Amino acid sequence: MEQVISGIVLVVALFAFLASGVWVAVSLLAVGFLGLFLFADGPIGQILATTVWGANNSWALAALPLFIWIGEILFRSSLSKDLFSGLAPWLARLPGGLLHVNIIGCGIFAAVSGSSAATCSTIGKMSVPELTRRGYDKRMINGTLAGSGTLGLLIPPSIILIVYGVAIEESIARLFLAGVGPGMMMLMLFMGYVIVWALINKSKMPTITDARLGFLDKIRGSRTLIPVLLLIIGVIGSIYAGVASPTDAAAVGVLLSLLLVWWNGELSWGMFRDSLIGATRTSCMIALILSGASFLTVTMGFTGIPRTLATWIGELGLSQTGLLIALTLLFIVLGCFLDGISVVVLTTAVIVPMVEVVGIDRIWFGIFLVLVVEMSQITPPVGFNLFVLQGITGENILQLAKQAIPFFALLIVGVVLISVFPQIVMFLPDQMNR
Repeated sequence: MEQVISGIVLVVALFAFLASGVWVAVSLLAVGFLGLFLFADGPIGQILATTVWGANNSWALAALPLFIWIGEILFRSSLSKDLFSGLAPWLARLPGGLLHVNIIGCGIFAAVSGSSAATCSTIGKMSVPELTRRGYDKRMINGTLAGSGTLGLLIPPSIILIVYGVAIEESIARLFLAGVGPGMMMLMLFMGYVIVWALINKSKMPTITDARLGFLDKIRGSRTLIPVLLLIIGVIGSIYAGVASPTDAAAVGVLLSLLLVWWNGELSWGMFRDSLIGATRTSCMIALILSGASFLTVTMGFTGIPRTLATWIGELGLSQTGLLIALTLLFIVLGCFLDGISVVVLTTAVIVPMVEVVGIDRIWFGIFLVLVVEMSQITPPVGFNLFVLQGITGENILQLAKQAIPFFALLIVGVVLISVFPQIVMFLPDQMNR
């Protein structure tokens, strides 16, 4: 009973801090301090110091700012223009036409940035004016961009998978490989929906006026994509082959990104400085959130709440399906008020013991968690991708959320598919082990 009371007090305190507008990281630290002060007997200062140091003193975590820096470098380059010119010749005559540029472009940029907001912003600034000029349906332009932008959380290198892996002390490389299959699956689901929609709504599709290009012309038109594709293959391939750790691969990726923009004649001191400052700000924000979450996790351990919850779940006899349904609803609600990284670090300490009780693999659960958090990126009031799109299009955020509903439903389909066919997630990690 004591754990129940302390749990209720801490949850109410956390939501009170968040509702008051206090930073997420500061809210976590404050609730951790409150929990130790009220419900535990320990040296708060020493616990805070050792916890904050331990949360950030991780070699695996060093990959985080490096992958963020890759995205910042390419975000400031001509990659967006190259993506459109390189993909357009191949996709123009597919049902749905250049709407597929949003989807595949987001998939490619996700594979070098690891950030959902950066993916949505970069591709959106390029595609929205061009697709609007060509007469594509505004609702589909915004919907495909909002949905596909979430792939930055899933397709490796994923920032949120690094955070999850560090939090549960799991292999970052295995988590990255686990995200490849579901990432490709979501790309195909999004493209399949666009194809079906285009075939049903032919009157809403613009007339194709571009000349039909031959195969060699398409190859020539796509040559600007080759350096970016080689960058993706080099980073992800070196991890899969066991040649480099995620941190090593991220460092090489930064160097290759700088060489790429230098080769294009875009590397300048101002661009270098802005990309480094942008990566530093984002990395510091994440590090502070991780510190607060780690401190709160230790507090929860002192109070015994995670152990009590895990025991309670075990006694309930919930099936894996029942627990996953309950967790899906919980994460969707939390995602309406917190960003994805905050949701992961806030819930991991409590949720993972429950997951292990019912026999769910932690690698598989990480991908499940990311897919559900992706839904929160396109649900108001705190849908980060919706805010990005609002800045690009100037439309009402609720209208944008409505346009993203089909892609929200497709993410639910993705969760169902990996639940029924877990090898979609586990095939590549299992091959790595062998």
